[in-house]
Amino acid sequence: MRAIAAVLALLAVGFGTTLIWWASIAVILKVCLTIVLLLIAASAISLLHEAVTQPMRGLANVVESYRAGDYTVRGRRATSGDALGDLVNEINSLGTTLHDQRLRTLEATALLDKLVNGIDVAVLAFDAAHRARLLNPAATRLLDVPAAQALGRTAEELALEDLLQDSSAPRLVGSIAGRSGRWQVTHGTFREGGVAQHLLIVADVRQALREEERAAWQRLIRVIGHEVNNSLTPIRSLAQTLESLLRETLGDDPVRADALDALRVISGRTESLGRFLAQYSRLARVPAPRPRWIRVAPLLARVTALDAQQPVEWQTEAGLEACVDEDQLEQVLINLVKNAIEAQEGRREGVAISAQTRGAALVMEVSDGGPGISSTDNLFVPFFTTKPGGSGVGLALSRQIAEAHGGTLALENRSDARGAVATLVIPGAARILTAVTP
Repeated sequence: MRAIAAVLALLAVGFGTTLIWWASIAVILKVCLTIVLLLIAASAISLLHEAVTQPMRGLANVVESYRAGDYTVRGRRATSGDALGDLVNEINSLGTTLHDQRLRTLEATALLDKLVNGIDVAVLAFDAAHRARLLNPAATRLLDVPAAQALGRTAEELALEDLLQDSSAPRLVGSIAGRSGRWQVTHGTFREGGVAQHLLIVADVRQALREEERAAWQRLIRVIGHEVNNSLTPIRSLAQTLESLLRETLGDDPVRADALDALRVISGRTESLGRFLAQYSRLARVPAPRPRWIRVAPLLARVTALDAQQPVEWQTEAGLEACVDEDQLEQVLINLVKNAIEAQEGRREGVAISAQTRGAALVMEVSDGGPGISSTDNLFVPFFTTKPGGSGVGLALSRQIAEAHGGTLALENRSDARGAVATLVIPGAARILTAVTP
């Protein structure tokens, strides 16, 4: 509006000046009136200049703010219909769009960052020179090195150079950074600033494979148990019936004795086979755990008191409580203690249980002083055993219970002494009571 008023004022000054010099008045009066009109014209020109340059300066400030990343600044509201007003409105609309896009980008970035840092899959990014640029917590655990020490190091220094090959298809590897296991590795590339970068995703598939393997064993056990039990029941019944008939009908002679012995063998073997299958069927019938907070010390005291012939030492932190299924955890400890006692080879000392916290995790260890483990390949495979008369169920069942609690169970040779140690870790399942009730 000020610009329009200024233009009208200039037109009026021009028209008035023309009329003055055409009018029949004194020259001195013409000069005075002309000077007055020129002053009005100067004011109008100043007003016009201000009306044009002020919005332009404001728009320049807005554009400068956008270039600096501040999309909250807006130009002064203008009336649509003129070019300058439309330009102000369009720049304001652009600022709103950029602000919304930036907010969505920040939210997406925060979500991605939380996802990458929260998943139990190692994510690593390398630049064109194969130097580490990003490692999530799972990657630092995989490499067993703090992120600050790993960043900037080459893939060769991190023992990962072989994984940065020109292959985008996922592949299984049995060793990473000197550690053996089963990992699925996916290698991809992306561009940043026109330069190719490398992305490495490493997923530990051991637990998934164990779950598939366990499901297959459970299906097999259910089928075998059902079919064999259907046959064992009538065989056992017929053997008992025949034994009763032979006792009643045959005289006391060697033939009768041999027949009765044979029938007793049949009955005994069917009962043994039934117990054998019942033991294995436990792998297929483990219920979901029902955790609740329990005191750890009384649990350890009960477990260590089960075998009066073999002393078992135990220790735990004062006031330690665990959120677990008490019956299932007790069964795990009984299995581990039994294995430790059997590994002692007749010695009466060396078996010990300890329980402590590691952050919020419950850590329990059962150690022995036996000869140690010669091979760890098949320790947790159902039905595998190196013990005479062993069933191969105890460790498999114990690991199944540990993983149902969201934890892990490992068995390895001790580093501090002769023997082996079983380590049970259940994340988020431990707390220390500040006041302990006797």
